[in-house]
Amino acid sequence: MREHEIAPPPGARTRTRRLGRGLGSGRGTTSGKGQKGQKARSGFRLPPGFEGGQLPLIKRLPHQRGFRNRFRVEYQVVNVKALERFDDGADVSLADMRKAGLVRTTKMPVKILGQGALSKRLVVHANKFSASAKKAIEDTNGAAQVISEEADAAAATV
Repeated sequence: MREHEIAPPPGARTRTRRLGRGLGSGRGTTSGKGQKGQKARSGFRLPPGFEGGQLPLIKRLPHQRGFRNRFRVEYQVVNVKALERFDDGADVSLADMRKAGLVRTTKMPVKILGQGALSKRLVVHANKFSASAKKAIEDTNGAAQVISEEADAAAATV
């Protein structure tokens, strides 16, 4: 096969219909647009979703109320009972929680909640603590240390 022998498959290229070229063409006079009316005029265009004057579907559906707060901070939640898996006297960081499978990523902030009991003395580093979680950690002579997102992001990149 040579370059001059390449051709499109049969039926791939069809001639355009020549409208308004006499009665014998089959597309003369009104050029296939039927008789008068809005659709026969030049420049006619229906708006998207137009249903012939019937109330459109988009207007029949219920409207979504309320709003979504763009500044909401989404925390990964870890309960105090889940920290029981660490050794007594351990220093628990976000990286340690990630290795233990308690959080999905170290890029999102972590909040410790107070569900369950803690029997080991731990120093827990997290972005936020609930009051009951802080009390549960400090009752075992441990420490709840709050870390900021900026410091955490810098530690994650190093």
